[in-house]
Amino acid sequence: MTKMRIGYIGLGTMGAPMAMNILKAGFPLTVYNRTASKAANLIAAGAQWAETPAEVASRTEIVFTNLSDTPDVLQILFGENGVIDGSHPGMILVDNSTIKPSASREIYQRFHEVGVSALDAPVSGGDIGAKNGTLAIMVGGEAEALEKAMPVFEAIGKKITHVGDAGAGQVAKAANQIMVAAQMVAEAELMLFAQKSGVDVARVIEAIKGGAAQCWTLDVKPQRLLAGNRNPGFKSSLQAKDLNIVMDTARDYQAVLPGTALNSQLFNGMVALGEGDLDNSAVIHMLELLNDTELKTNP
Repeated sequence: MTKMRIGYIGLGTMGAPMAMNILKAGFPLTVYNRTASKAANLIAAGAQWAETPAEVASRTEIVFTNLSDTPDVLQILFGENGVIDGSHPGMILVDNSTIKPSASREIYQRFHEVGVSALDAPVSGGDIGAKNGTLAIMVGGEAEALEKAMPVFEAIGKKITHVGDAGAGQVAKAANQIMVAAQMVAEAELMLFAQKSGVDVARVIEAIKGGAAQCWTLDVKPQRLLAGNRNPGFKSSLQAKDLNIVMDTARDYQAVLPGTALNSQLFNGMVALGEGDLDNSAVIHMLELLNDTELKTNP
């Protein structure tokens, strides 16, 4: 059986390993990235290069996009030589970016008018999940389009959930980011609390991981922080952007999110300090400043 021809646009920290997993699964792959050099490893592994997003669409049956923010997605889709210019009836567009739910609904409508099904399919699991193909994928849009694209989704994700109509995937991702940010801030607070109380931070983490506090964050992040590693992972600037999406959407629906509002300010503070390229767990620096202390790292 002939495999579907896939396109992938946006080859950053998440997109590049996701595209590689699609290629490894045997799908013919065409790629595009605004910085062409980021496609080198994929091309060496057998992917084809396209000069424009429109060219990616014209060659493929399913086009994936994975970009930093709402304006970037809209530019790639609807700008000069954008995806919509090369689209064809029956094509499926899958956006793995994290953007505003309202924008995903607009994208769905504009592509629907030209006979293309659009799925908003943001992901969670960080760079580790992207490399291992174990991402959680939250999908909004038509169930029929998801069923057709499912073999490709299974190459990049472990848990694929159809949440609802267009935009529902982005709402789920926004909800995910509410929890992620809360965990990052709570982790920072408990580590500094333990340290200021004179108790070994690593032992505290080990003790509480077996109880009600257990979570992915405590399984993965403290070891990196205690080793002095604050490299991304998932950039604090992207966490800030995602929380700003949450707060914008909350205003649209008059939802009151006081904890998220505070966490959003902490991550915006990271960006203001020029630390947006650090991991989202590096938000501990904001708590270090407030506590006039620094987390002690392993020698």
